[in-house]
Parts: sequence; C-alpha cells; structure tokens
Amino acid sequence: MSIIKPFKGFRPPVDIVEKLASRPYDVLNSEEARVECEGNPYSLLHVTKAEIDLPAGTDEHSPEVYLQVVKNYNKFKDLGWLVKDDEEKLYVYAQSMNPTDKDARWQYGIVACAYSEDYVNKVIKKHELTRKDKEEDRMKHVRITNANVEPVFFAYPAVARIDEIVASVTARKPIYDFIAKEDGFGHRFWVIDDRKFIDELVELFDKQVPAMYIADGHHRSAAAALVGQEKKEQNPNHTGREEYNYFMTVIFPDNQLNVIDYNRVVKDLNGLGKEQFLAAVGQSYELTDMGTDIYKPAKLHEHSMYLDGHWYKMTAKPGTYNDSDPIGVLDVTILSNLVLDKVLGIKDLRTDKRIDFVGGIRGLGELKRRVDSGEMKVAFALYPVSMKQIIDIADTGNIMPPKTTWFEPKLRSGLVIHELC
Repeated sequence: MSIIKPFKGFRPPVDIVEKLASRPYDVLNSEEARVECEGNPYSLLHVTKAEIDLPAGTDEHSPEVYLQVVKNYNKFKDLGWLVKDDEEKLYVYAQSMNPTDKDARWQYGIVACAYSEDYVNKVIKKHELTRKDKEEDRMKHVRITNANVEPVFFAYPAVARIDEIVASVTARKPIYDFIAKEDGFGHRFWVIDDRKFIDELVELFDKQVPAMYIADGHHRSAAAALVGQEKKEQNPNHTGREEYNYFMTVIFPDNQLNVIDYNRVVKDLNGLGKEQFLAAVGQSYELTDMGTDIYKPAKLHEHSMYLDGHWYKMTAKPGTYNDSDPIGVLDVTILSNLVLDKVLGIKDLRTDKRIDFVGGIRGLGELKRRVDSGEMKVAFALYPVSMKQIIDIADTGNIMPPKTTWFEPKLRSGLVIHELC
C-alpha cells in the first residue's frame, strides 16, 4: 500500500467556509465552544463538540452527545454545508500566524489519507503516550460519523520535488482564503485535481519519505488506526483497499514547522525559603539575576525563571545533562531532573497538582501574571524543542516527557472531511 492516497473529500461551499471552519475540539472547553458558536449554526464545533447543543452541564462523553454528533453531521451534509468531491483528490493547506505582514511566513501541508497499518507498523511514528479514555472518545466519534472529521497534523523530512509541486499548485488562486477572527491566523486551501501531480506525489512519498511523524493529534491517530482495525475484523471480505484503511492527515515538511516553548508554573517551593531555593537550584545551574524585565531563553540548555518579581537566566552546568541521549538532551528533561524532582519534589508531571503548564503562544507575560497573582510561586520558561529532536526521539522509539511540544498554528477543522466508505 502507498504511504499516502487521495480521497473524495467533503468540503464546505466558499461562501460559508470561514463560518464553518473551527478550531480543534481539544483547544476549547464546552463553555468556550458555546460562546464561540453563538449565533453561528455553521460552525463545525456543532459536530466536534456537540454537547454545546444540549443543556449546559451535559457530560461531553454521554451517549446523548454522540447521538447529537451524528445528527448534526448528517444535517451539515443534508443542507449542503458539506459537499463531496466527485473524484479522489489531494489538497494543499497553508497557514500563517502573521498573514497580513509583507514578509508573512507560511507553512504548506499536503492533505491526504495515511494508511492505518503504517501506524501499527511504526512507519507513522509518535513521540507521545496516549490515554485510553481519550482514544476511546475519539473512536466513538469516528464510529458514529464514519468519518475523520478533523485531520491529524503530520511532519515529514522535506523533499525538494514535493516542494516544487506544492509551489506550482499554490501559484494559483486558493479555493479558500480567510483570516480567522478568533486568533488572526491565515488559512488558504487548494484542490490538486491534476492527475499527474497526484500520481507523482503518491510516488514521491513512497520512494523518498521513509516515515511520517505525528506532530499534533496522537489520540486522533490512535483512534483512527484502531477503528480501521475494528472494521477490518468485522469485514469477512476485507481486501485492504477499503476506505476505512485510511485516515485524514495534513503533512508538512519538517523545515517549515514552528515548534514553540511549553512552560511550567509551580505553586510552592517545597518548604524552602527563597534563598534556600536559589542555592539549591544553583548547585546545577549558573544563575544570573536579569532584573524585572521579562527574559526569554536564547539557546538550548538555557532556561529562565521568574521568582519574587525577578527573572533569572538559568544555564545548566556541564555534566548535568547528556547530549548523546535523545531524551537527556531535552531541556524539559534537564529541568525536570534538576529542579522539579530534585529540589521541588515533583515526581510525576502527569498527576502532581502543584504544577501546571502554559503554552508559549500565551507569552512569558502569562507566567509573570500567574506568579504575581499569588496563584503560583515560581515559573520556568524553556527553549523550544526542535523538529530534529522530535524526529530523533520518534526514530529511536522513545517518548517525550509530558507537555513538551506546542505547535502553532493549529489546524482548522472543516476545510475537508474524509469518510470511511
């Protein structure tokens, strides 16, 4: 089987795409989604977070919600808000965080289907653990809609000829082109209907892309692959070519992606006074008081810390980390080992209630705000991981520590949908 394939996508008409395309299901809680959809019946959040159409307080995992999901999804198709392409196609999806700038930076991904068995066989590689409850939630969503309503965010090692084809496609006017009002991010979308380009892209991925890497959407990937396996077992006439053997992805070249920092805030100093705490941290780091102005880490193995109104540059001392270990080289590992565990007594980042995580998209001012408010005692900002580090970890079968990667922009949901039959 090919590593990617074209598909007959369900897409919205141009005149409602900006209203229909929504942020991903896991970026908003139920109440935020209600507010965002107010007065907008077109928003795909009515499908991805259907509890917003039920009484406030409804459990988002209740049977009533999944029934509302399929009711709303069928409504979108019946009313012509989602229309199926007549032939199998590939697509190009471009995003920018600063679309109005003269020198705006755009990233261009190919929208295609990935082969579910490649997830099982580790041709599609992951760098995060998944939780069974979150997998099951997404599996229910796929089962009841019989569709991949939201895409998964993949990366691949850049290939020059693929870039050339994408450049040829995107030289034309996009089918969709809008700036999302919620965050100001730009979104453009092209349909690849040239059969020669489609065939060449499929062949290029087969011959020149040894693996694809999950950037964002580990639970959606796992759920899609597991549903594919379920349908395979339920079909006595299974051939391997059925549509349920594939799930929808947007695949970006690794050299275009923007990984930003994922930072930490902690509620207390584990019983230590300020000077005791600084002395303990100073055993593993060179500490420099940078004053009251926000200080952002400038390189690998440099963190910044905000404590008692001051920012400190933290430079890990030689010998406290292992650059030859794909996990040991990560700044999240260094901070976890040398400060969070050793000094603050935080052993499990997934369960300890004393720590919280702040995506770098919110800026270091958010760290300062949460400490100054008294909610938290100390904050740590980290230098972001690189795509090379992510690929090295996935290639070696390792798993990143929790809350390590944050990709922006997030994929918009609803530009295209893949059905499993």
